Amino acid sequence: MALNPIVHHEKDYEAIHNILSADHRKNVRALGDTVQKSITNHRHEIERVKAFYDFDKSFGHKVVAGVDEVGRGPLAGPIVAAAVILPEDSEDLILRINDSKKLSKELREELSEIIKEKAVSYSIAMKTSDEIDEKGIGFCNNEIFKEAIDGLSIVPDLVLSDGYTIKEFAYRNEAVIKGDTKSAAIACASIIAKVYRDNLMEKFGKVYPEYNFDKNVGYGTKEHIEAILNHGSCEIHRESFLRNILEK
Repeated sequence: MALNPIVHHEKDYEAIHNILSADHRKNVRALGDTVQKSITNHRHEIERVKAFYDFDKSFGHKVVAGVDEVGRGPLAGPIVAAAVILPEDSEDLILRINDSKKLSKELREELSEIIKEKAVSYSIAMKTSDEIDEKGIGFCNNEIFKEAIDGLSIVPDLVLSDGYTIKEFAYRNEAVIKGDTKSAAIACASIIAKVYRDNLMEKFGKVYPEYNFDKNVGYGTKEHIEAILNHGSCEIHRESFLRNILEK
């Protein structure tokens, strides 16, 4: 049981719990126990997410942006990055944020809309498969980090980047290993980027149905590789990633 957003304050749930627990009927008291468990879980979730926000504040800068990418490893489709600036000292935490890969598709999509609504600023950048083939994945990864930050409407005092330090970058930058499990801004960027790319790959799946992009989002699953061997590559495949497959 999750706390219903229609009931706005935890104290309302506590009042409900007290009423149910005082009832003489066993099944009603059991429902009270369920409400109490939900209250406890909600408190734990607030503590978990608050630690993400506190991590961003711990660097001592006023305006902190988080940037993350999705799609470095697939055989097809673009690499996408998102940058996010969350409100300073916000008490309105965005609960349930985490590494986007740990969330269900439905929850990612719900959170992506919430993040975009509550963020002070957000930006999305991408490089196509042709650009990846021409410039290399490492170069493109670095460039979309920079482009996503440049697309923000506010200049950040600090940029937290997931995984590695951004090269040839004009802003103060701190790399955070597994940042989407530590930083609120990076986690939010991870979610926005994945939802954007996954939706894009679903559209490509309608254009190239034989590759099942709507399911594998371009990654090298067994079925995807078999489709490449049977049909060859399509316009959104990264030819530089397919050499070993096509040469077999």
